[in-house]
Amino acid sequence: MADQTTQTFLFMKTLITGGAGFIGSHLCEFLLNQGNKVVCLDNFFTSSKKNIEHLLNNKNFLFIEHDINKDLPEKKIGKLDRIYNLACPASPKHYQSNPIETIKTNTLGVINVLKLAKKSEAQVLQASTSEVYGDPKEHPQKENYWGHSNPIGIRSCYDEGKRCAETLFMDYHRQYGLDIKIIRIFNTYGPNMALDDGRVISNFIVQALKGEDITIYGDGSQTRSFQYIDDLIEAMIKFMNIPKLVGPINIGNPQEITVKNLANRIISLTGSDSKIKFLSLPEDDPVRRWPDISLAKKILNWEPKISLDEGLTRTINYFKLKLNH
Repeated sequence: MADQTTQTFLFMKTLITGGAGFIGSHLCEFLLNQGNKVVCLDNFFTSSKKNIEHLLNNKNFLFIEHDINKDLPEKKIGKLDRIYNLACPASPKHYQSNPIETIKTNTLGVINVLKLAKKSEAQVLQASTSEVYGDPKEHPQKENYWGHSNPIGIRSCYDEGKRCAETLFMDYHRQYGLDIKIIRIFNTYGPNMALDDGRVISNFIVQALKGEDITIYGDGSQTRSFQYIDDLIEAMIKFMNIPKLVGPINIGNPQEITVKNLANRIISLTGSDSKIKFLSLPEDDPVRRWPDISLAKKILNWEPKISLDEGLTRTINYFKLKLNH
């Protein structure tokens, strides 16, 4: 049986912005399976209705197509107990395709979500990111590290946007006493990622399954740390269930791996004949990503359980089915 911090309180009403996205769709399903009412709000900027189609007939599920940068449909949404703000494109390919929209989502959109939380007296969680640390000079990254970020680079719409979102959450907490939580999510992967997601694991898996060259930006010596989606969902629920815990808290897998080694592992797991092709490194691409999760271990009694090979195998099987349909 799950401990108390992994159980959600039954019959709570929760809004998930970005609920049709990769992480949001898993969270919607988890909360519904525990008997909660879920309002999913999404504008399909980078997400897919297919991720939530199987939930649409659930009497406890309401989907609203909407952009959080516009006034939220409060009457449709109704009174809430909790809000998870996941609305924002998360891969460089997507957030750089419309940088103005990305930073608006992290400022105007976040203010709209915070206003709704204040009016509803709801607990609200901001899905922040390891990108707030920029290209870090500290390894592993702890929550008290302020980061090393370029405010005028091509990634700034996302990196600085997420930093600003954290500022807004903290100011609403200080000024209005709003019950907030900030979670800093490190690289996460699993089913429901889009074929054209643009992030490294989905790119490598799709290329390997198609027998195409695996494209690595740079020499592949840069490192990342990858957590499987189920581990992230468990951490988010535990975090929400601990009263008066604001954060920020890092949630990620501290197992560090080079991008080149990841490519070779995916080639092996897929049985692909793909070769590795090296391309030039994008501007401001971080050299290392390595979370310090000691705070999550101590306060949430959480650490990732699913190994990289197990998670990759599940994700490869998902993409095999997706490519065959």
